[in-house]
Parts: sequence; C-alpha cells; structure tokens
Amino acid sequence: MGDTHTQPGRPRAKGSRLLKNAVSGVAAAFTLQRLLLAAKAALAAGLAFAIAPLMPGPAAEYPYYAPLGALVSMYHNVAGSVRQGLQALIGLALGIGLAFALVSITDPSPLAVAVFMGLGILLGGLPRIGSGSDWIPTAALLVLLVGGSNPDDFSFGYLIQMGAGVAVGIAVNFLIFPPLHFSAAANSLDDLRLALGKQLTDMGAALTEKWPPEHEDWSRRSDELSEAARTVRQLVQEADASRRANPRRRLHPRDVDLDYRNLRDLERVTFHIQDMTEVLSDVIWADDVPYMVPLQDSGPLAVALNATGELLASFHGDNEPEQRRLFAAAKSAVEACVAVASQRNEDDAVVAASESILLSLHRILRAVRPAS
Repeated sequence: MGDTHTQPGRPRAKGSRLLKNAVSGVAAAFTLQRLLLAAKAALAAGLAFAIAPLMPGPAAEYPYYAPLGALVSMYHNVAGSVRQGLQALIGLALGIGLAFALVSITDPSPLAVAVFMGLGILLGGLPRIGSGSDWIPTAALLVLLVGGSNPDDFSFGYLIQMGAGVAVGIAVNFLIFPPLHFSAAANSLDDLRLALGKQLTDMGAALTEKWPPEHEDWSRRSDELSEAARTVRQLVQEADASRRANPRRRLHPRDVDLDYRNLRDLERVTFHIQDMTEVLSDVIWADDVPYMVPLQDSGPLAVALNATGELLASFHGDNEPEQRRLFAAAKSAVEACVAVASQRNEDDAVVAASESILLSLHRILRAVRPAS
C-alpha cells in the first residue's frame, strides 16, 4: 500500500526531467557562439558557391563541391579550421589516388570495391590525418560512382572545388570575428574554485552538526568535482587553441599559461578535497573504519575547513589584499588545529582521521598560496 502513494509522482518527475533536458539541449544549440558559427558557415558556403563557376577547366562543372569544402573547414577556432580543411584535402587526394589505382588494375566489381574500401579505412589510420580519414573511402567511391567514364575530369574538379571551398571557409573564419574562448575558460576556473570552496564549508558545517548530519549532499559530490575539473581543462585547452592564428589575440591579450598553472593547482586541490570527502564520509557513516575524528578536534577542524573554503571562494574576484588576509586566516586555523591534535594522548588506540584531513588542508594551502 505504501508504494501506491509514490507511483503517480514518478512519471511526472521523469517527464519533468526529460523536458528539462530537452530545453537544455535546445538552448545549447542556440548559444551566441553557435549562432556565430552558423552565420559564418552560411556566408562561407554562399561565397564558395558564387566563385565555383570561375574555377578553371572542367572544375567549373562541379560547383556544388565548393560549398561542401567551405563547410568542411568551418570550425570554432581558426587553427582548427586550417587543420580540419587541410586534413580533408589530404584525405580526398588519397581517396582519389586509391580510386585511380582500382581503375588501372581492374574493372570495378563488388569484390574490388570492397577490397579498396577496406584499404581506404586502413589508410585512414595514418598519423596526423585526423578528420581526413573519413574522406579517403568517400572520395574513392565518389570517383568510381560519379566520375563514371570520365574520372580524370571529375577528380580534378572535385579536388579543385573542395580546395577553393576550404580556402574560403578558412578566410571567413579568420577575417570575421575569429572566436576567442577566454571568457569561458576564466569563468570555469572561477566556478570550480567556488564549488571547491563550498565543498569545504559544507564539510565544516557537517562537523558542527549532530551526527549523523542532516545534510549529506556534500558526501556525494566527488564525481561532480571530478567532472567539473575535466570540463575546466577542456575549456582552457579550447581557449589556448582559439588564440592560435587568431588576429584578435593582440586586442584581447590573456596569459593562458597562467590559466594552465591555475588549472593544475585546482586539479591538485580537487584531488585532496575528494580524499577529505571520502575520509569524513567514512568517519560519519561507515561502521568498519579504524579511525575517527576526536571530539576535541571537531571544532578547530570545522574552523580550518571553513577558513580554507572561504579562501578558495575569494579567488573569484581580484581583491588580492583580501585573498592574502584569508590565506593567513586559513593558515592560522590549520596550525591551531594541528596544535590541538598534537596534545592528544599518543597511547590512544584509535587513529585520528583529522590528521589526514589536516594534511590535505596543508597541501591545499600550499597549492593556492597568493602571489607575494
């Protein structure tokens, strides 16, 4: 009978979750960055198709491959456009060569086509060919199927028009608001600092509550923190890639090397906080662990956790004097807790988990020490 009261809410909860995911997916498809990329891709495709009839010789007979080349080279940063476009052209050239090898050896047949498509997939494993691997078998098939009795003209036109489209796509991406992803990287670093700071203050609150604490969300955030750190690394790498071959980098300078250093520090902090989370969770809820947090350590340890959490959250801004003040406060709180722990009876048979937490706090402070 007890389950009958919960059943009606489950479909509604599931429906709400699906609706929320759908709305998030639609919102992600219409971000400013995505809209700009779509606009530049449309412009590049149109320009490529406009100049396609001007290509020399038989290439003018295959104008539809020019806008395809423009789309192939369109990427969310300039360096990626160049790399992706060149890889596609290399793949096309290899595929065309593969098709000519087939035609010169034997007439196309199901067995011959199968063998050469397999060779195309194998060639796609060549180093540094990247996205061009998909174009090797595609180009070979198009030459065989579309080129028909005149594969020379088709191959020439196909490659020339794709090359022209790639050049147009790279030019459009280079000249029209080439994107710099600095803001996303900076915001993600700040968000991770805030999340790590909140995790510490939540654990500090747990130490002052009656055990077991009523609030236990913090004990399940370890995977979330790992995912957040991975996302930050990805965004910093995207910011680094976006400045390469980008003329706007001179107008919007940013020390990406500093971002990498901050990222490495925060990754270390994330590791230590995850370890502290696991230790404290075991102390509170596990029955088979040989360690505990002594009662006399709880108060000073909570103060140290809160002070370190506030320090991490302070890096969201640029108030360096405040950060130095909070660092000194966190350091003093940790040292005070160490002094309390050092007065414990050494003959106590129970291992104090607070010592492990204090060691992690010490390493965190060493990682986030403000520049002097």
